Amino acid sequence: MQKSLSVYDSDGSTFAPLVVIELVSETKEEAIAWLLNRVRDKQQDGGAELLVEQLTPGAQGTEKDNPNVYVVGASWQRLLYGAEDVGLFKEFNDGSMRGFTYANKHNFKEFQGDGDGFLSMAECQYIIKHELDNLRAKDEAHVPGYPKMKLYPGKSVIRRMQSKGILVQVFPLHEKEELKRLSFSWFKKIKLSFQPLDDIRHYFGEGMALYFGFLEYFTLALIPMALIGIPYYLFDWEDYDKFTVFAGFNLVWCTVILELWKRLSASLAYGWGTLSRKKAFEEPRPGFHGVLGVNPVTGRAEPLYSNAKRQLRIYLVSVPFVLLCLYLSLYVMMIYFDMEGWALMIHDEEPTFWTGLLLFIPSIIYAVVIEIMNLIYRYAAEFLTGWENHRLESTFQNHLVLKVLVFNFFNCFASLFYIAFVMQDMVLLRQSLATLLITSQILNQIMEAFLPYWLQRRRNKKAHKRMIKTMEDKELPLSEQVKLEADMSTYLGTFDDYLELFLLFGYVSLFSCVYPLAAVLVVLNNVTEVYSDAFKMCKVFKRPFSEPAANIGVWQLAFEAMSVIAVVTNCALIGMSPKVKSYFPESETQLILWVVGFES
Repeated sequence: MQKSLSVYDSDGSTFAPLVVIELVSETKEEAIAWLLNRVRDKQQDGGAELLVEQLTPGAQGTEKDNPNVYVVGASWQRLLYGAEDVGLFKEFNDGSMRGFTYANKHNFKEFQGDGDGFLSMAECQYIIKHELDNLRAKDEAHVPGYPKMKLYPGKSVIRRMQSKGILVQVFPLHEKEELKRLSFSWFKKIKLSFQPLDDIRHYFGEGMALYFGFLEYFTLALIPMALIGIPYYLFDWEDYDKFTVFAGFNLVWCTVILELWKRLSASLAYGWGTLSRKKAFEEPRPGFHGVLGVNPVTGRAEPLYSNAKRQLRIYLVSVPFVLLCLYLSLYVMMIYFDMEGWALMIHDEEPTFWTGLLLFIPSIIYAVVIEIMNLIYRYAAEFLTGWENHRLESTFQNHLVLKVLVFNFFNCFASLFYIAFVMQDMVLLRQSLATLLITSQILNQIMEAFLPYWLQRRRNKKAHKRMIKTMEDKELPLSEQVKLEADMSTYLGTFDDYLELFLLFGYVSLFSCVYPLAAVLVVLNNVTEVYSDAFKMCKVFKRPFSEPAANIGVWQLAFEAMSVIAVVTNCALIGMSPKVKSYFPESETQLILWVVGFES
C-alpha cells in the first residue's frame, strides 16, 4: 500500500490514494456531486462505500489544469470485504489456495495483525475498480444535469459515463518505491537470469505476469533449436536433404513446447490463486448500444441488440471485407514475385556485387509493405468489430483476434507457402524467409521500443524529465504525480505483444528447416523484447489495472492451430526432399499417402 502519500476525505479521515478518476473540465456540478455521493454512499444504500476527494492543485498548478480530477481509496476493512466480493484466492494455513473470506481471515497464512500488507497494491486497485464498475443506477432516469444521458436501472454508472464522454479516464497510480525495486530487478540490471515473475504479478497482476512468463518460456524453448540450427547453417547450408532432419525436429518441438507450457501455466496460476477462480459476471461493453428492453437472464432493463442483425453485419459486411483484404494481400504478393523476377533477370545479365544486393531489395520492400498492411488492417478490424456491436468484451476480443490472425497469417506467410509448394524454389524460400524475418524484427523494435520512448519525450520533454525524477530520485507532491501519470500513454493490453510472438512462432515452426538461423534471430529479438517491454511498462505507460488470469486465453488456441499447420508443412517439406522421393520412384500417390499417414 502507498502510505507515503495520503489525502483527507470529506469526513476528515486520511487514506492512501490508489485510483484516479478524471472527468471532463466542463462537467456540470450536479453530475459531479451525484457521482461523488454515489461513490461514498454505504453499500446497503447502493453506493461503493469508497473514499474519494478532489485533487488539490499543487504549487505548479495553472489555470489550464483540469479541476475535475479525484483520487479514490478505501478503508482497510472495506478492501478486505472487497477481496471476498471479487473472489481473491489466498494461501491458507494448511498450504492450500482458498477463496478469501473476511470471517475466516485469521486462518490465511499471510494475514497478521489487522491484515496490513495482506493485499498487494495491485489487488487493492483491482478491488476499487471492481467496486466502481459495479456502481449501478438505481431509480435515476438520467445523469443529473444531462437529461439526454439516460440511465438504466442496474447498469454500471461508470461505464455509462465513459461511453458518453463525461468520464475521461480511470487509472491506478504507480507506487514509487515498489516500482523502483521492480525496475532494478527486471530490466535495469543486464543479467542472465529468469524474470521476477512473482514481483511482476504482485505489481501488474496475473495477466501481465503470464505474458512475460510465456515470452521467457518461448525464448528458452528456442535455445535447443538455435543450438542445432547454428551447425546446420555453417556446415550443411546447400545440402537440402539434411534439412529434412531439422524439419523432423520441428515436428516434435512445436507440439511438445505447447503441451509443456500448459503445465507451467497451470502451475503458475495455481501458485497465484487464479487456477480455480470463478469467472466474474461480465457487464456489457461501454460501446454496446441498442433498444431498451429486459434482459431475459438477469431480468434487468438494459440495451438489447438483435443477434440476427449482428450476424447479418458479420456475414454480409465483415466477412466480405476480410476476403477483399486477403485478395489485396494476394495481389501485392504477385507484384512482389514480379519484382523478384525483374531483380533476378538483371543479376543474371550482369552478375556484380551491386546486382547481388539488388536481389534482396524486393523482399525488403515486401516486408515493409506487409507491416504497413497489417497496421492498416488492424485499425479496420477494430472498427468493424466495434460496428458489429458485441455485448461483451470477451466476445469482442474473440472476433477481433480471429479477424486479425486470419489476415496476418495470410499476409505474412502466403508468399512462403507459394515459394515452397508451387515454385518449389528452396533458395528463394530461404532468402525470402530471412529477409522477411529480419526486416519485421527491425521494424517491430523501432515501433515498440524506440518510437514510444521518442514520442513520449517529444510530446512533453519537461514532463518526461519530471517522471524520471519522480520515479527514481525523490517524491513529488501527489498533485504533480497524478498530473504526470495522467499524461502518460495508456497501455492497450497484451494483444499486439501476443500477436508478434504468434508470427515469430510461425516463422520458426513453419519453414526454419530451410533457414536454421531463424531460431537464433528470434531468441535475440525476444531478449531485447523483454527489456523493451519492461521499460515501457515501468516508464512509458500508465499503470494498467491488474487482470486475474489462469492462462493466456484464446492465444493458446492460436498457437496450437499454428502448431498443427507447422506439422503439416514440415511433413510436406520432408516429402519434397529428393532423398525421400527416391524411395517412391514410380508412384507419387504412394509418397502423398505416406506423408499424410505420417502427419496423422
